Amino acid sequence: MGTHSHHHDYNFSERFAFGGKAKLFSIIAIVIGLVAIAYGLFAGDSHTTERTYANLLLMGYYFTCVCAAGAFFVALQSVTQSAWSAGLIRIPQAMAGVLPIAALVLFIIIAAGLNSHSLYHHWAGHGLTDPESPNYDALIAGKSTFLNVPLFLVRQILFMGSYSIFAFILTKLSYKEDLEGSLNSYKKTFKLSAIFLVVFGFTTPIWAFDTIMSLEAHWFSTMFGWYNFAAMWVSGLATIAIILILLKKAGYLAWVNENHLHDLGKLIFGFSIFWTYVWFAQFMLIWYSNIPEETVYFYKRWEPEYKPWFWLNILINFVSPVLLLMDRDAKRKQNSMLFVCIVLLLGHWLDYYIMIMPGTVDNHPGFGIIEVGTAIGFVGLFTFLVMSKLSKHALVPKHHPFLEESLNHQI
Repeated sequence: MGTHSHHHDYNFSERFAFGGKAKLFSIIAIVIGLVAIAYGLFAGDSHTTERTYANLLLMGYYFTCVCAAGAFFVALQSVTQSAWSAGLIRIPQAMAGVLPIAALVLFIIIAAGLNSHSLYHHWAGHGLTDPESPNYDALIAGKSTFLNVPLFLVRQILFMGSYSIFAFILTKLSYKEDLEGSLNSYKKTFKLSAIFLVVFGFTTPIWAFDTIMSLEAHWFSTMFGWYNFAAMWVSGLATIAIILILLKKAGYLAWVNENHLHDLGKLIFGFSIFWTYVWFAQFMLIWYSNIPEETVYFYKRWEPEYKPWFWLNILINFVSPVLLLMDRDAKRKQNSMLFVCIVLLLGHWLDYYIMIMPGTVDNHPGFGIIEVGTAIGFVGLFTFLVMSKLSKHALVPKHHPFLEESLNHQI
């Protein structure tokens, strides 16, 4: 393999320096988040506390999903033996490397929410499964073999724990490849990725059922898991693109050009359409068949507090990528891609908001210091952790077998 430097004068030992303004801003953002969360938990009434927990769940889940999408991206590129992504693979690797911390944060939020009865009270409340109790709910009792607190927490640990272990080993193998220069690590990555994709594919829908769908435990949709997967994957790809473009603007990653950006743009465009397809299929089937126990989900979301957001969600996440990314040039230009990706991340925040809020705070949703502050805090935390991870290793896997192809990538 040797070195590739005789072809190009790229600096393959280049490292990202995380400091200065970027570090300062991310720390300020974390502080803003902590202040907003503390205000929500300690300053208000029970509605404010529930709203704070709902926002913590929203951002904790979002944060974990984006990091998991990074691990999924790494595994996917490895199994398909893709060459184009070799030059930018360090970005999703850094996201995957942060997954164990993200998963831990989300687990603490879920456990605290269960403990304080602020989350999942629809099925974990007192006396719901006891026939003698005035709170008895036959439907919840029927589901209690699956939906009970110990088993629920065990599943969360299993799912998030297994994703974290896979993500940790996948990133470790790539860094090892830099030191060894042999194909051993690459072959191991291939095998591990294949196993991870199967595990991830089968468990993410169940993880979404548990974490989000069980907030409204009477209702269920078999498409909900794929709907969540689509949202996770699009927001993960958008995050990769944003980090890539910001690094390019800061003068890093000289070997990544508009061809690589174009490929990312195609994935974002395609999976935004897939997200819409699942959204429409789930909505249309429920609307058309008009069965009361199914329509109840959308009735809540058609209350005046949510209805404008409900339609704005589909507008942002479907119409904006279609109009703004259809053009070939738009996918190749940094500024247009950056704009669309930021819009999509805001759009999927709204997507999760509509999934979570009606089942937690009912018809007392708010939009203010708690929502904005929590979001800023988690963005700061994500930036701080991912950038710290990124700065620890060279920005390119110099012994990657397909690096040469990635450097000459043209479409």
